[in-house]
Amino acid sequence: MSKYVLLSVIAVAVIAGAAGGLHLYRVSARNSKEMSEYSSRNETVNKNFGKALVVYFSLGGRTRDIAERIQAKTGSDIYEIKTAEEIKTGPLLYLKIKRDLKNGTYPELQGNIPDLGRYDVIFVGSPVWWYTASTPVRAFLSKADFKAKKVVPFSTQGSNVGTFFEDFVKMAKNANVTGYRSFNNMGKEYDKAVDNKISAWLNGL
Repeated sequence: MSKYVLLSVIAVAVIAGAAGGLHLYRVSARNSKEMSEYSSRNETVNKNFGKALVVYFSLGGRTRDIAERIQAKTGSDIYEIKTAEEIKTGPLLYLKIKRDLKNGTYPELQGNIPDLGRYDVIFVGSPVWWYTASTPVRAFLSKADFKAKKVVPFSTQGSNVGTFFEDFVKMAKNANVTGYRSFNNMGKEYDKAVDNKISAWLNGL
């Protein structure tokens, strides 16, 4: 490798690293600004949702955390979407997800989905994968008929929700979709603020 090629590779790596660092700084600053609105509150949920269900898929645990908080605050039933085959994390996963989304190929799910007709409100949570709903949640939506029920989607992500909400609305058959809320992945220092954000959101539905 010539000296000039080596210098070019180093320059590209430095620029990429700087751009990544700048992006992380901006995301951190946005998170801090948003959470400052909720950090000093002590929100409690004062709304009756009737018979409610929280449906979610979680790979890293963040969506599960939000789903369980919603369940605790609303007294909902809860249902975790599980795939028939374990989804293994790693660099190749993201390439597979991109290919599956492009081809409309979704994983097989474990068991039967709940009887959605029993519920007044259905919360559906998913991580954002490639700027849209995860393939397991898409698999769930392809099987579900919401029977004109009120459906409230929520997402978890690094920073960019992409077209999550628009895609969800298109896939949720016979759903009255409302009240979408997104939750960026954050550290434990924001736990109280996130809890207040969830309560404020629920009260506003």
